[in-house]
Order: sequence, then C-alpha cells, then structure tokens
Amino acid sequence: MSRNDLARLIADARRIAVFTGAGISTESGIPDFRSPGGVWSRMQPIYFQDFVTREDRRREAWTRTFSGAARWVGAEPNAGHMAVARLVAQGKASAVITQNVDNLHQASGVPPDKVIELHGNASYATCLECGLRHELEVLKQSFLGAGEIPRCRECAGLVKTATISFGQPMPPEPMARAEEETLACDLFLVLGSSLVVYPAASFPLVAKRNGAKLAILNRDPTELDDYADLVLHDEIGPVMTAASPAN
Repeated sequence: MSRNDLARLIADARRIAVFTGAGISTESGIPDFRSPGGVWSRMQPIYFQDFVTREDRRREAWTRTFSGAARWVGAEPNAGHMAVARLVAQGKASAVITQNVDNLHQASGVPPDKVIELHGNASYATCLECGLRHELEVLKQSFLGAGEIPRCRECAGLVKTATISFGQPMPPEPMARAEEETLACDLFLVLGSSLVVYPAASFPLVAKRNGAKLAILNRDPTELDDYADLVLHDEIGPVMTAASPAN
C-alpha cells in the first residue's frame, strides 16, 4: 500500500469523513498526550469532579492554562491541517471529526461548523452552568492580576476551559453529529489517531460496517489496522499533501 493508493481512494470518494487525533498536530510542535514529553507524562490530569468540588484544583487548572504548560494552543497549522482544509473546501470532505482541542483545523481554514470537536476546545472557556462562552484573555487578566478564579459574568457559575476533562461526560451533540457523518460517508479517513480512546475510536468500525472504505494514516500501528482497506505508517503532512493536491 502506498501514497498513490490513498490518493486514489480520496479521488474516488464522494463524501469523506476525516477523523483526526493528536498525531496530526505533532508536526505543529504539540506533543501527543501519552508519549514521552506529552502532557500526561509531565503532569497529572485534573479530574472533572475535583475541578468542580475543590478550589485548589480549579486554581491549579487555571495556572496550567495561563502558563501554557499543557501546550495545547498557540501553534500554527501544518501541512496536514492544510490538506484537510483543501478537502473540505473542494467539497470532498463533509466534516472533520477531531479528538484534538487545539483549534488548528479552524485556524487552517475549515469552517467551524464543519469541525466536530469530540473533546472540546482549549482556546476559550465556558460556564458549566449556563454555557456562556468566555474568552481566555479576559479571564487571564483577572486571574493573574488579582488571583481571581474565573466565575461566569452572567450567572456566577463555575467557568472551565471548553475541553472535556477526565470524568466529564462526553457532549451528546458532537457525538450525535459524528455518528451522522460516519454513517453518511463512503470513505472514513483516520489521520493521527491511535484509536484507543473510546467511544470516539468506535467510529471507524461503524463506518466500515456501514459499507464505507476505511483508511488509516498514523505513525504507529493501531488496533483497527486489520479492518482497514488501506494503512500507512508515515508522516501525515507529506502524505496528505501528495494525496490531496491543491488542483
């Protein structure tokens, strides 16, 4: 199996669902979660229940956010992101289902309504009570200047970065949209996911069992490689640039 095989699958597809994991963003300098140097090898995760019930854990979470310790935001899209954006712009890909929280698909030009974020977004915050969006730069000023742990300006509820933490329920709307796109596609294209985090990792098999082709491009083998029509263990940027040219 080669890059040319992937290019043919993309060319023949009428509707592609792109599924991305941390591996597509490592080429932008964002370490993946579990590898050496990744965020969970450097710091313990703060569980959702602890964030909600303990002020010290909330303060630690916001300290990490504003220090940039997690390194989830602030990077630039790479060639892999740009290739995915071209597929969307060309009408080949109907949606990007992502496990990432780094906002790089939107930064690459994919319309926000085409990005289905299963694990949220680290570039802004939301109120856990009323759902109001809060910009991080505004919260940062009061946190660093006065030590104030963010509260909602409308309802005074707890505010948290708009990511899904360990122990936090998966958001039903993105999961439902992802399932719809999975069932509607004729090519399910996995880019940079180890496919070990469920329920998100179930979507490739759902697509395959529904008659779609399944292609997996990831640096390392995954547990679903045997089910795929095409598997490439390679760098995403160069491969996708070749497989989805601008013209």
